[in-house]
Amino acid sequence: MHASPVALTRIESLLHELRKRAITERKPGIFYVKSTAFLHFHEDADGLYAHLKIGKVFEKFSVNTETEQAILLKAVDRVL
Repeated sequence: MHASPVALTRIESLLHELRKRAITERKPGIFYVKSTAFLHFHEDADGLYAHLKIGKVFEKFSVNTETEQAILLKAVDRVL
C-alpha cells in the first residue's frame, strides 16, 4: 500500500531533499516528472520503500536508514 502520511513523517528529510529537485510532488510522497509518474513510497511490515522509475520500469529501494536514503537520492540524480 502507498505510504501513509504518518509513515512519510519518518522520511521527512528525504522528502525535503527530493523537493529540491526538478520533480513535482502531486500528492504527499508521490512525484512526477512532467506528466509521468516518477517516484512514490510504500509501506509494509518491513518498513518503507520507494519505487523509482528507471527506464520503463519501477525499481524498489528500501529507505529505512540514512544510507538507504542516500542510495535512493543518488539513483534519482542519475535518472534526472
